[in-house]
Order: sequence, then C-alpha cells, then structure tokens
Amino acid sequence: MDTQDANTMTIKHLIFSLLAMTVSALLHAEPQLIDRVVAVVDDDIIMESELEQRIKTVGVQSNQNELPEADTLREQVLERMITESVQLQMADRAGIRISESQLDDAMGRIAAQNGMSLAEFQQAMTSEGVSFAYAREQIRNEMRISRVQQYQVGERIEITDQDIDYFLASDIGRIASAAEYRLRHILISVRSGAAPQEYKEAENKADKLVAELRDGADFGKTAMAESQGRTALNGGDMGWRKDAQLPSIFADIAPEMSVGDISDPIRTASGFHIIKLEDKRGGNSQLIQQAEVRHILITPNEVRDQDQARELINQIYERLKAGADFAELAREYSDDPGSGAGGGDLGWVSPGDMVPEFEQAMDVTPTGELSTPVRSQFGWHVLQVTDRREADIGEEVQRNQVRQMLYGRRFEEELPIWLRKIRSEAYVDIKEQP
Repeated sequence: MDTQDANTMTIKHLIFSLLAMTVSALLHAEPQLIDRVVAVVDDDIIMESELEQRIKTVGVQSNQNELPEADTLREQVLERMITESVQLQMADRAGIRISESQLDDAMGRIAAQNGMSLAEFQQAMTSEGVSFAYAREQIRNEMRISRVQQYQVGERIEITDQDIDYFLASDIGRIASAAEYRLRHILISVRSGAAPQEYKEAENKADKLVAELRDGADFGKTAMAESQGRTALNGGDMGWRKDAQLPSIFADIAPEMSVGDISDPIRTASGFHIIKLEDKRGGNSQLIQQAEVRHILITPNEVRDQDQARELINQIYERLKAGADFAELAREYSDDPGSGAGGGDLGWVSPGDMVPEFEQAMDVTPTGELSTPVRSQFGWHVLQVTDRREADIGEEVQRNQVRQMLYGRRFEEELPIWLRKIRSEAYVDIKEQP
C-alpha cells in the first residue's frame, strides 16, 4: 500500500470514528423537545409553539393582574384556538382570502384608532415583544373568520319592516330614536310679584334682543352679557337634550324650529325666555340638498384611448351648447348602461352618491346649465343639473339605523350558539401534556 492509500484510509477511519461518537452521544443524551402537537382539529394541528405565542400575546394585550391562573389561561387560549381553527378551515373550503391591500387597509385603520401611524404601530408591537409579521397574520385570520361568521350566521338573520315598526313603537325605541336638540337660552328675569310695568320693560328688552339676534348678533356673547339664566356664563348653551329632557316651556317650540332659528320671547312667571336651536340630530327628520341630474359618459376602451375619449366628449359638449337634444345624444353615445337608454337621467342624487369629481362638478353647476367635461375613474362626463330640492330623508335614515341595531343584537345572540355547534361537530384530539 503506497502513502496516498494510507492517507485515504486514515481519513476514512477518522470520519467513521467521529460518526460513531456522534451516534453514541445522541443515543445516550437526554431527549430535547423542540416542538410538539398539542391538539388535532379536523385536518389541522396546533403546535406548542403556536399556543405559547398566543398566550404571550394575550398577556401583552391584557393587564397581567387580570389574567387567570396559568393552567386556566392555557386551557382558555387553546379552546379559543381550536374554535378559530375550525372556522379558518371553513374559510379555506369557501375560498375566502384577504389580499395584501385589504390587510394593509385594516392595519392602517387599527393604527389610526390607536392614534398612531402604521410605522409607530409596528414599533409599538415590537417593543411589546410581539412580531409585527405575527400580528399581521393574526389580523388576516380574524378578518377571514369575520367573513365566515357573516356568511354562516349573518345570512340567516332577517330583520323585517314589522320588526322595525315594533321597535320604534316600544318605549325603549321611542327613547332611542327620539330627536336631540342643542339649545341656547337667554332669560330676562322678572322678580316675583313685579308690577305690570316691570313685565312690560322686560318684554320690550326681550323683543329688542330678539331683533338684534336675528340681525346677526352673537347669541353666546349676548347671553353672557344680558341673560340671568343659569347657563349665562356658558353663552346660554344648554347642551344636547332629547325631547323628554327639554324644559316643558320649550318642549312644544323647539321641535318646530329649524337649525339657526331664534324664538319669539316666551313669557313665564319668571320672565321672558329666548331660545336658539343651535343644532339637531336624530329623530325622523333630516334635511339634505338633492340635485336632479343627467349625464353622458364616454369611457376609453379597446378602440378608443384616453385622448380620443376626451376629444369625443368635447365634441358632444359643443353640440349640446349649440342646442342639440341632451337625451338623444345620451342614448346615442353614453357608455353608462344604467342611464344611457333613459336619456342620461340619474334621477335625484344625494350627497355622497357619486364619485368626488362628479359630485364637485354637480355642486358648482347652476340649475339648468351644462358642466364642462369632467374626468372621473369611469371616464369623461358632461352633466346637466335639471333641478334642485331639499329632501327629508330622516325616516329612511332612522329605519336603517334601527335595522342595523336589531341585526347587531340578533347576530350577538346567534353567534355563540353557532360556535358551540361547530365546535361540537369538529373532530378534536387534545394531546396530554408530558
């Protein structure tokens, strides 16, 4: 055997020796548990590391002094994770996904609710020892679970018009849906047992103040200078009050006033009262400005680019200015399938119904006139405001609010029942802790 063969055998012998020593050490060493399965949930598993991370997160989010004993906390968190796993598997089967942009929007809203930017929110999570990537994934899962709950529970809840009528007719409904008024108050007082002349002087002063206030005088400053009422130093501000909380002398007057109105002097035994309706909210009255609008929409497409779309809308605009019939051009050219066949008519439009660019053009276009061409995300528009009106949508808004409230109440009642059902139907194997 030459020297090279001898060296080769020596190296091989050394490798085998090291391997033998390593295997022997592993066989005789104490077993080290890296991770383990703590629960099997249908087709999913929950690992010890996941459970520990969730327990840590719960500790960060809660006051440590309010947490239960360690074993109880572990049980509670594991049970929550089991129920979540069942729902996430339902989301998988239903194809429910949350895109990165949707998740970014949700993270931004959560940060804003906590008075932080997204970067500050990330830094706060990291400083508490919670990985931002882990937090993102948890929020993604919560969004998916919320959608599953809406589909499975929410779709079975029906709020009828009769449900809304019953609620509004109930005592609690009348209180909850009552209008609220914010009043300012001035009192020109008259002492008890005063002579008629004193009443006349007080009445003249009240009449004079009403005239000045209606002419533009500041109510708050006038109240501080002239009122003998308890709210004088606050500028007469009585705060927000529901119907039932209004002083009886104002209860019949305030509901008939419009915001900004100044009442005539109201005579009582204590003197003369003047009130101003500063603001109003709730109730079944809510006035908004609506516009009756029609438009022609030209959109870019496979055969017409953005410049060509702009050129065509400008041609249509010039024809309209020259006297062409709006409805005929809308039926011939408009790319809006909803309104084109109807001569471009959009009906009565409320604030917030249209995209900002369209609404801005609508607001500044005088009644009966055309707007210049305006571009939105849908393409190029030319619009005409044919009429304007003040509409009361208070009853519609009130009923929608009651519908949402009743839905939320019913959802909260049904959700725990549904969660217990899906938990009982799932295959769950909780592993014994070593």
